[in-house]
Amino acid sequence: MSETVEELEQQARKLAAEDRARLVELLLESLHSPISEIEAAWDQEIENRIAAFDRGEMQDYAAEDVFAEARRLSR
Repeated sequence: MSETVEELEQQARKLAAEDRARLVELLLESLHSPISEIEAAWDQEIENRIAAFDRGEMQDYAAEDVFAEARRLSR
């Protein structure tokens, strides 16, 4: 560990339990920010596809047909 990290650890250990827990949450969130961006993009894509389907712009397929095609392609 670098000296900076060790110093931060020592300072963090002096915090109240509630503050340490909040710090942990913030640090974990910072690690997942790219994932959040990806999730946000997928959420938007899902909304766009649902709206297109509702407007009749997308074709629907019977589940049996989709599964049959998947089985056919996996052979």
